[in-house]
Amino acid sequence: MKFQNDLILRAARGEDIERYPVWLMRQAGRILPEYRAVRASLSGFKELVETPERAAEVTVQPVDILGVDAAIIFSDILVVPEAMGLEYQLIEKKGPWFEKTIKTEEDLIFAATDFDIEDKLSYVLEAIKIANKEIDGRVPLIGFAGAPWTIFCYMTEGQGSKTFSVARKILYTNPTLAHELLNRITNVTIKYLKAQINAGAHMLQVFDSWAGILGDEQYAEFGLKYMDKIAAAITEVPLTLFAKGAPSSLSNLGEMNCNTIGIDWNTNITDARRIVGENRTLQGNLDPCALYSSHSEVERLTNNMLNSFESKRHIVNLGHGVYPDVDPEKVKTFIKTVKNYEIKY
Repeated sequence: MKFQNDLILRAARGEDIERYPVWLMRQAGRILPEYRAVRASLSGFKELVETPERAAEVTVQPVDILGVDAAIIFSDILVVPEAMGLEYQLIEKKGPWFEKTIKTEEDLIFAATDFDIEDKLSYVLEAIKIANKEIDGRVPLIGFAGAPWTIFCYMTEGQGSKTFSVARKILYTNPTLAHELLNRITNVTIKYLKAQINAGAHMLQVFDSWAGILGDEQYAEFGLKYMDKIAAAITEVPLTLFAKGAPSSLSNLGEMNCNTIGIDWNTNITDARRIVGENRTLQGNLDPCALYSSHSEVERLTNNMLNSFESKRHIVNLGHGVYPDVDPEKVKTFIKTVKNYEIKY
């Protein structure tokens, strides 16, 4: 497919670029009044995710309004456990809630793998198709999924947590169950990502939001092993792996079959480049809170970050998702600064 702007795909593949591409995690919604208007017309976030036409609409909004170099499909990582048999709710100001959780082998009936992924998650795939029609080749569309460890946390804990001690307890008390569930999540996630490619996703990202709550040894065993399995299976489009809060995993991620490695704002870009090497693209990593600064300060901090890059193999983003109360005009300043920046390499 020909794009009017394919910067992000070229950067991911290590090809020549005339400027750094820029997009934001959680750009599809949150900060835009236009997104809030769409959401207010529905019962809530989950209905928005499950209504393809509206999900596609808010997917395209950042392309139209902010001028980002990629769209990312509006969805949620928790659609995977729900497809497997664990229904979830999103409770206002509290976050996700699962009435049932997986604590024993008997509970694995709620972690099914033998189902038609394109049927169960048809609403996401339809949203991808509709969004691509509306984008009309202007920029690529990114698909995504949560990493197995992060999904495991929600399926066992049943809600968000500061420690995820219930999930971590299983790693010590029943590692066999942990690996069985992680394997199931991984197999379903691979099918889901491939379905997104078939629906029209031009690039994929796997988010391990809770990577940082495990020590190195446990993350290697219960996190990275399954990220690697996903990376090995996805060969059709560029793939980004993002393990938040786990800088010690960078060398492992750099050895996986991925194009891009996301780095959070606590990770030094120079160190990340030294560890990962020249054959992977880095993505990140401005502190999301930097966007609360004045416009001039946002410009200065963004330029400082850009000056720290040591190659063209970089996709500009925040070190995690944009916060919902950030002024969209500050986001535009961030994006404009990146677009005006002259690459030195």
